[in-house]
Amino acid sequence: MDKITGYCVKCRKKDVEMNDPKEVTIKGKGGKRRAMKGSCPTCGTGMFRIMGKA
Repeated sequence: MDKITGYCVKCRKKDVEMNDPKEVTIKGKGGKRRAMKGSCPTCGTGMFRIMGKA
């Protein structure tokens, strides 16, 4: 599996690799959207990244 990176709002760092990323679906414009949910390895804050269509 590819490494999933995101932005940590608390640390203010870009391209931080998520711990335990899991794919979830959320409501969005025009129906359901894919997203990845994980945590920051530095501070433990929850991270979220909206993914493109399959």
